[in-house]
Amino acid sequence: MTVRRFLLRGVLGAVLVVALVIGGTAFRVWQVARIDDRTQVDVAIVLGTAQYDGRPSDAFRARLEHAKTLYDDGVAKNLLTVGGRQAGDNYTEAQAGQMWLTANGVPADKIVAVGQGSDTLASLRAVAPVYRERGWESAVVVSDPWHSLRSQTMAHDTGISAGVSPTHSGPMVQTRQTQFQQIVRETGALLFYRLSKSPADELGASIS
Repeated sequence: MTVRRFLLRGVLGAVLVVALVIGGTAFRVWQVARIDDRTQVDVAIVLGTAQYDGRPSDAFRARLEHAKTLYDDGVAKNLLTVGGRQAGDNYTEAQAGQMWLTANGVPADKIVAVGQGSDTLASLRAVAPVYRERGWESAVVVSDPWHSLRSQTMAHDTGISAGVSPTHSGPMVQTRQTQFQQIVRETGALLFYRLSKSPADELGASIS
């Protein structure tokens, strides 16, 4: 009876620890999603997502619009778009973002396009040497709110000193159901990254 009680307490303790870790991570995902860092930085890094023959998807356009606002308001001195291309694409995500920004009034010499990366980690690893070569010392990551904590964590791990300024428009914030799904998704993706230092795509989840 004593052994059974001991084992039961051990199992319950383990379940409680796991629940606290998951719950604490989900809370941090939600908390960081609400941050909008307006400290002046050298560059705003716009993480790419779907584009169609050079035309940004609604989610991507929301990120680009927010990045342009940061530039217009003097928060970011430069803008950097990043992201590779899918098979059959004529443009990389970085090129699509660059074209949208120039078409909407951002000077071409203030935009850097890094056309590499099929996931967040690969994209930020591609950005890191460009960040260092240009002598930049500060950045802000522009993505969807729920993606902010994971992208900031990955940026720091690649040597990029970055805050976060997520977009609060677009399809990822339209409904409470979508927001809940994204928080759950990002909680799992962040825990997986912290354990494996690999992108969530390793699990078959395509998360930009």
